[in-house]
Amino acid sequence: MTAVRLTDRRARRLRPSASEYSVHDKAVPSLSVRVYPSGTKTWTCAVGGRKVSLGRVDLVSVEEARRESLRLQVDGVEPARQVPTYREFALGVWRNSWLNRCKPTTIRGWDHVLKARLLPEFGPLRLDRITPKGVQEWFDAYSRSAPGGANSALRALRQSLNFAVERGLIASNPARSVLPNRRQKLSRFLSRDEIRRLNDALDAASLRGPTRQQQADIIRLLLLTGGRKSEIVRLKRREVDGSRLRLEDSKTGPRTVILSPEARKIIDRRMDGPGEFLFPSPVNPERPVSGHLNLWNQIRREIGIEDVRLHDLRQHSGIPFIPDSS
Repeated sequence: MTAVRLTDRRARRLRPSASEYSVHDKAVPSLSVRVYPSGTKTWTCAVGGRKVSLGRVDLVSVEEARRESLRLQVDGVEPARQVPTYREFALGVWRNSWLNRCKPTTIRGWDHVLKARLLPEFGPLRLDRITPKGVQEWFDAYSRSAPGGANSALRALRQSLNFAVERGLIASNPARSVLPNRRQKLSRFLSRDEIRRLNDALDAASLRGPTRQQQADIIRLLLLTGGRKSEIVRLKRREVDGSRLRLEDSKTGPRTVILSPEARKIIDRRMDGPGEFLFPSPVNPERPVSGHLNLWNQIRREIGIEDVRLHDLRQHSGIPFIPDSS
């Protein structure tokens, strides 16, 4: 058992390891610093066989922690408070902690993960009844059908349970030992011949009706701008500024995209449509079209590029559809 005379500086400089550990204070033996693998450090007081969290090291000074430890030795510890269920905690204090700091699109995304993935599995459980084994089994089952979605849900679960640790509701995070799925790397770049065949297939699809033409234009803009699918699908006419796109709400915040002449031609022919979106829904022009681009899956089978994902098209920004001078 490690014991030193703790100071604020010494406590803050403790480094995390693969497993949590404690460093005890020589001045007040009942006081210790608990260091978690995540890097979180909390003051902990041992009273009558119980361990009581006194707050994070970066929020509570060592002198404050010592005074509280001595007081607890004299007055004792109040009965343990009722640990909330994950649903009560996640929809209450945890959601309120980030609600006013996130963009509307981020809030919608996190709310979807909560309601569709986390609450059905963990919602009825008390926080201290969520186990590493239970988290691992849930993650493995989800990963079999959607490894990327499982990673996103695991990230949200970890953050919420880290917050529960910081508030002293649980001693450790049961999701900390679960390893995320490896992210799939860029499959490959398209060759110039494949880009020509893709262009020909998009031309042919555009002749099969407005829905196909709309999807073909979205795919082309992904190639030409390097934009994310959500940025192109939800592109608004007011975000078009001459030879630039001034995106108001991209994943990384507002940003500017330079348009090539080919991209500008696609945008120009769609500037006079109904509603504010460049690609409006055929059902409700006041909303953007669905992001399900079935045309892409059909075309990549037709031209033999099944190993190329739609996400990979962003890597080709600026080079497709430029005629070969040879």
